[in-house]
Amino acid sequence: MKRKFKLSADFKPQGDQITAIESLLQGLKENKKYQVLMGITGSGKTFTIANLIEKVQRPVIVISHNKTLAAQLYSEFKEFFPRNRVNYFVSYYDYYQPEAYIPEKDMFIEKDAAINVEIDRLRHVATHDILTRPDTIIISSVSCIYGLGSPELYKKKKVTIKKREKTDKFTLMRKLVSIMYERNDYMFQQGKFRAKGDTIDIFPMYEDRAIRIELFDEEIERMVYFDPMKMEYYDELDLVELFPAKHYLIGNKQREEILKEIKSEMKKQEEYFLKSGRFVEAQRVRERVLYDIEMIQEMGYTKGIENYSRYFDMREAGAPAMTLLDYLPENALYIIDESHVTIPQLRGMHNGDHSRKENLINYGFRLPSAFDNRPLRFEEFLKKATQVIFVTATPGDFELELTNGEVVEQVIRPTGLLDPEIEVESTEYQMEKLLEFIEPVLKRGEKILITTLTKKMSEELTYHLISLNYRVKYLHSEIETIERYKILKMLRENVIDIIIGVNLLREGIDLPEVSLVVIFDADKEGFLRSYKALIQIIGRTARNVRGKVVLFADRMTDSMKKTIDETNRRRKLQMDYNKVHNITPRTIVSKIKDGISFGKTEKISNIDELEKKIRKLKKSMDRLAAELNFEEAAKIRDEIIRLRKNFIFNA
Repeated sequence: MKRKFKLSADFKPQGDQITAIESLLQGLKENKKYQVLMGITGSGKTFTIANLIEKVQRPVIVISHNKTLAAQLYSEFKEFFPRNRVNYFVSYYDYYQPEAYIPEKDMFIEKDAAINVEIDRLRHVATHDILTRPDTIIISSVSCIYGLGSPELYKKKKVTIKKREKTDKFTLMRKLVSIMYERNDYMFQQGKFRAKGDTIDIFPMYEDRAIRIELFDEEIERMVYFDPMKMEYYDELDLVELFPAKHYLIGNKQREEILKEIKSEMKKQEEYFLKSGRFVEAQRVRERVLYDIEMIQEMGYTKGIENYSRYFDMREAGAPAMTLLDYLPENALYIIDESHVTIPQLRGMHNGDHSRKENLINYGFRLPSAFDNRPLRFEEFLKKATQVIFVTATPGDFELELTNGEVVEQVIRPTGLLDPEIEVESTEYQMEKLLEFIEPVLKRGEKILITTLTKKMSEELTYHLISLNYRVKYLHSEIETIERYKILKMLRENVIDIIIGVNLLREGIDLPEVSLVVIFDADKEGFLRSYKALIQIIGRTARNVRGKVVLFADRMTDSMKKTIDETNRRRKLQMDYNKVHNITPRTIVSKIKDGISFGKTEKISNIDELEKKIRKLKKSMDRLAAELNFEEAAKIRDEIIRLRKNFIFNA
């Protein structure tokens, strides 16, 4: 039976969500490759896309420009589609230092990384689901354009096990090892298997429960799902299909041929260095490649194996690497969230990667084929994308060129809220004026965001307001993720009244309590005071019925004029709609959300609980270190890192 997307929501499309859904659906039917959904803050763009997904019944990838917004989208789509598969695909590194060489200092920097096991599992869940179920949505960061390994080989290496099948324990274990599962009888987790007597337990990379296989007289007698923590048994199975534990794989029949090709390239590069009189580089490239070849022969894997991916994928030199996009079916629908930010990110990934690898190759640390282990060029990404919907409040020139200036506009909020009023004030006596704007807002029990151009000004203004007994915090890029979340939550919980920041107050912050946004230096044209930036900043108060924006400026810039004109245009459309439909605007009511966790990641109800648990673990770690029990102390350190990194915030 084919599984279908089924939207679950307590409300139906309203306002111009209805026409937006119809317009986008018609565009897809007409086979338009590119469309733009220009939706203002608070207009319910995610709900519009969710309705579209239910209507088109196609697999979907939603690409976001950072992990935090991806986590927020993941949470929202999980609520909309509880019976379908919604996946989270982002970089699995908690920490990542890429391999690099700095010729000026003769300094080689070894690749260093800490892999988040839970996010690695979620990546496998995503590839498994997209290959096995048509009702799959993947929420991804720009990681989707980085090399992942061949989907054809990933599917080909799948191991099928049937009940009553004639086999023995050792044959079965060899099959598991061939698809990169590791035997570990003591630490049983995803990607591992254990064996005792005639019983083999397997923990698939993409499951949150394990599989027990029981053999009798060289026959598979029983297969069953079970919880390895509680040892509770669930569904009995007649068929088990196991996908590999790693995405980078080598076909056994191809391995020797591939290694010969790698060795041949190594010899050519070695000869090139020798002819140039660069003997150190010649020796270096020989030693490093021969070591990698030996590791692949013995273990089937080596650190940095992705640098040889061109050979494993059977690609021509210069051809793009296999990525998550190659796992998607041809009819997949691409949604580019906050496209005005995500597109520049997608564009920039390739050049940075190429520049770093150039030195590694020129100085013998890698073979020239390492260039082909790269993120997709932007034009390659567009070629792979079948049909694309750009979602943003401020479409850029690129999106508008692709659609000949046509956009599907969504400016009516279901709550009837209007875009905020904008007031321009001169910078003369701006501090005194600021206090005049602040006081009535605080008396109503509402909140304020103030944005400055520099970190220093945000801090100095914070200290000034604190000296006047205001409850205020500053927020900028040097504040850690956990602390940022805590500050935003403090605002919502009425612990503080004002947040002062730089450019972190733009996308993805849901603060309906905020009724005033103040922008200093609004006339300083540049990235932080461009039309797009101003539109995004004023959107932070578009969730409150008393929303107002104050621009401190001594002149009217083009960006300011365009922002004010566009806001007034939207306000008129919104007021006209409300009048016709007899709608009274009302402030959005949004519950205060805590951290969300995925899969088996520990669920912690709030930030205070997280910090309390970490303090307790640190005490245990310090005690063990003092007792010289460094191995156990290191385990607790890793647990602290895991807690911090796996606690995904949804402010």
